Amino acid sequence: MAQILLVEDDLTYSRIVKTFLEKNNFSVTATTKVKEAQNLLSGEKYELIIADFRLPDGTGMELLQWAKANFPQLQVILITHYSDIRIAIKAMKLGAFEYITKPINPDELLATVKESLAQKTENPKQSQTPIPSTSRETHLPVKNPAYVIGNSMEAEKLEKHIQLVAPTDLSVLVLGETGTGKELISKRIHQYSSRKNGPFVALDCGALPKDLAGSELFGHVKGAFTGALDNKTGHFEMAHGGTIFLDEVGNLSYDVQIQLLRAIQERKIRKIGGNKEIEIDVRIIAATNENLLTQAGDGTFREDLYHRLNEFTLNAIPLRNRKGDLEH
Repeated sequence: MAQILLVEDDLTYSRIVKTFLEKNNFSVTATTKVKEAQNLLSGEKYELIIADFRLPDGTGMELLQWAKANFPQLQVILITHYSDIRIAIKAMKLGAFEYITKPINPDELLATVKESLAQKTENPKQSQTPIPSTSRETHLPVKNPAYVIGNSMEAEKLEKHIQLVAPTDLSVLVLGETGTGKELISKRIHQYSSRKNGPFVALDCGALPKDLAGSELFGHVKGAFTGALDNKTGHFEMAHGGTIFLDEVGNLSYDVQIQLLRAIQERKIRKIGGNKEIEIDVRIIAATNENLLTQAGDGTFREDLYHRLNEFTLNAIPLRNRKGDLEH
């Protein structure tokens, strides 16, 4: 029987949740404070924490950070309120398995608890080979949103996270194998955002020749290099006021990574061979089927760029792992 630690200072609410979970064959220990929870975790073995964000002696976020530092495999579900979107995003960034909003839907709670325990020890690796795609600019809607949404629990969770992050202007990193719909996910984020009436520009960094990547991203002026017969507008400038999707961003050379980092930090670009700085207003969604953090450790991908791109993470789950969608 799975051991769950419930941290909730509303005693009536706590009793309701505890009783519901126990009726579904979970063992639940309830407490009301961060310090009490830390003491319990230090003495007993739990597989899951369910914690309210607002607690008498701290926050669920503080407990989340402490738990992840001391018990990395321990899953954490944070309970927030509908107005706490930024809190929910930060919790996911810090390693929470999921967030649940009050008032709690019992079916959603039970499904999330079961899913968190089922995936407790999973650590999927992503090392697939990228496939080329053409760059393009579009204002058109996703042709088949059901491909992204699906009917499975995993697809519903993905859609929930898309709708959570889309209204913000955070950079998003989409992880997943080739063919899992990473570009469709990025388009869906764009369509839910305040930039939906602006351009959506996609660029496959994996298909770019190393010596032309800077030109494709930032443009060039006539005569900047051999073959630069005319001025060229780069994808960042094309995406001004909208969203740029950088697929297989891990394939960019180290020099181009430096240029990309500077563009993100300064919100300005400079065409190859040019002197004029061009201001840009662009949201970045990047995707990869590689482990960029491992590449950062190897020195092939800049760690500071990784953190700039990874303000929020979404996982594109292959269809074979979405059993509820295989039936449709």
